[in-house]
Amino acid sequence: MAEKKNKRPRDFNQMAASILENATDETPPEPIDPAKATAIAHAREGGLRGGKIRAEKLTPEQRSEIARKAAEARWAKTN
Repeated sequence: MAEKKNKRPRDFNQMAASILENATDETPPEPIDPAKATAIAHAREGGLRGGKIRAEKLTPEQRSEIARKAAEARWAKTN
């Protein structure tokens, strides 16, 4: 059976207060395990460096081929 939605109060002040309460209902974030935090930071650092290093390794012909494939994929979606 479908859940009933909570009815908002008819009074404008009470309605505004209830909307504000629902909108700002903040739950404290779960603490992150220190081991996971370092792994996340390390992965992010690698991701930030990866594209630049890959671009330096590619020849102009390889970059052109990658761009051509990307353009074909974009145009294939729109047609």
